[in-house]
Amino acid sequence: MHPAPSVILFTTLSGLGFGLLFYLGLGIPDVSGFVAFVFFFIGYALACGGLVASTFHLANPKNAVKAFSQWRTSWLSREAWLAVSALVVTGLYAACLIFLGLHLPLLGALGALLCIATVFSTSMIYTQLASIPRWNHWSTPLLFLLLALGGGALLAGQATLAGILLLAVGALQAWIWHDGDKRFARAGSTMGTATGLGTIGDVRLFEPPHTGTNYLLDEMVYVVGRKHAVKLRRIALLCMSLLPAAILLLLPVGHLLALVAVILHVGGVMAARWLFFAEAEHVVGLYYGKRGGPAGAQA
Repeated sequence: MHPAPSVILFTTLSGLGFGLLFYLGLGIPDVSGFVAFVFFFIGYALACGGLVASTFHLANPKNAVKAFSQWRTSWLSREAWLAVSALVVTGLYAACLIFLGLHLPLLGALGALLCIATVFSTSMIYTQLASIPRWNHWSTPLLFLLLALGGGALLAGQATLAGILLLAVGALQAWIWHDGDKRFARAGSTMGTATGLGTIGDVRLFEPPHTGTNYLLDEMVYVVGRKHAVKLRRIALLCMSLLPAAILLLLPVGHLLALVAVILHVGGVMAARWLFFAEAEHVVGLYYGKRGGPAGAQA
């Protein structure tokens, strides 16, 4: 699929923001007053910034309000309600902690639960799509949750926990890339199943359905070169997981090194998110002869 910058920013920033707010809701780190204000401000800036970025992918951003009306059937609508609920509950907890000096652990725990539920609902927007086998797998929500918990722990100053979680993220992401390259073929979708003509013999593309481009080709049939994907995977894995984890677990972490780890991690997550969308193989590509090779890529 086309890797839109707005969606990359949304999934990266909101995951970090809600991850940090999750820990703050549990009282990690144990802060109050102005220090607590700074931590909550960072969490809200990331979470809200990511949510605002997501509206830029809409043809008409004013339609964002309609996302709240389909909560019975739509994970996007559930995400919208959970995000608002998480921000409101966590905001009440933060206000009591910062301005009144009141620590309300039950309210904070509820906010933390809503934050992690928001990240899960975001992941399910993609996981539910059977038309994209690379996403339609239990590992997609697990990756989103681990990234939020790892990035949140990093921003919360929990060096050891963050280092361990980031190593887990790296291991899971490497396995997802390896296994994901095979999922389209395992799903059994072919030109024959796409056209419904497979029962009468082998089906091949005689000529493209049309001579020009269209929305489906622009948004759903993005093809990334295999050699470029491999190079970007290595960069993403190093920056998102291995280098920050090494800094956190092997070095005496101060403010400067912590900042370096955060910058590396955010950059790596953005690279991984770009691949998440760019390598997503939609079955509609079969109609255009754009699917069938490893990872749907071309050399």
